[in-house]
Amino acid sequence: MIYLTGGAGFIGSAFLWKLNREGIDDVIVVDELDSSEKWRNLLGKRFSDYIQKDDFLDMVLEHKIPKPSHLIHMGACSSTTLTDADHYIRNNYEYSQILTEWALSNKAHFIYASSAATYGDGSEGYSDRHEDLLKLKPLNMYGFSKHMFDMWMLKNGVIDRATGIKFFNVYGPNEYHKGDMRSVVCKKHSQVAEEGRITLFKSYRKDYPDGGQKRDFIYIKDAVEVMWWLFNNPRAKGIYNLGTGRAGTWNDLAGAMFAAAGKEPVIEYIEMPGYLKPKYQYFTEADMTKLREAGCGHGFMSLEEAVKDYWGYLATGEIL
Repeated sequence: MIYLTGGAGFIGSAFLWKLNREGIDDVIVVDELDSSEKWRNLLGKRFSDYIQKDDFLDMVLEHKIPKPSHLIHMGACSSTTLTDADHYIRNNYEYSQILTEWALSNKAHFIYASSAATYGDGSEGYSDRHEDLLKLKPLNMYGFSKHMFDMWMLKNGVIDRATGIKFFNVYGPNEYHKGDMRSVVCKKHSQVAEEGRITLFKSYRKDYPDGGQKRDFIYIKDAVEVMWWLFNNPRAKGIYNLGTGRAGTWNDLAGAMFAAAGKEPVIEYIEMPGYLKPKYQYFTEADMTKLREAGCGHGFMSLEEAVKDYWGYLATGEIL
């Protein structure tokens, strides 16, 4: 039995789409359907059952649920601005510990979501080697909660019995419900399509011009292809970065959006909110060496190709 936590969320539902395309529907989706439109991500998907996340935890603790063959743990609080630290601990740290112990005790293939937010300002680089974990200093509580769990896996000697994925800036269909956590492509689509302009944050560092801040943007279709490879290669254990390995600027992203819209770029730079300035990452770029060494040869779409593909979904409101 395959369990997929966060299965109605952005990455989880996209991976369910991928599993369905590969003919797999023996999946139990675990999530919490709140007041957002997240439920729409399950439309047209094939799965055997749905369980609320708190009920699932109770069933695991009480041994009232079939044993897993795979546990793909994508469920988490992914907001980078929430101020309730205890909420992150309960959802991203303690919940994950219980599921880890359950999965490994049943010899299941355990895959879980970490994040590039664990790298903080990037001053310690972007290596996913386990020996570099101790150096990392995340900038927000979300990143810290993910880092805490990575460290727990390492300290308890189970990191080599599971597969952790440090997702970089993932964007694409099925993220519509994420509010402020949506990608810039999603949030600014109507601004570009209808107004012919886009607003981006100014830079507050001399070594980065306005719009020149860099991110490793990875399209959701590429992300789930790598996840599928990891799903089929259980010997690839440990933590792996998942980006493209090529950082692009926000100006590059805006240019790809205007190209997809068939318009000339018009970019306005606006003030960054004060609360965000000390937590802002100016550069992220995944070191993909370890994943390549493990044997994953997936080739990533270019920023222009991916944004053009996504533009079609944004224009119609379709999901994967």
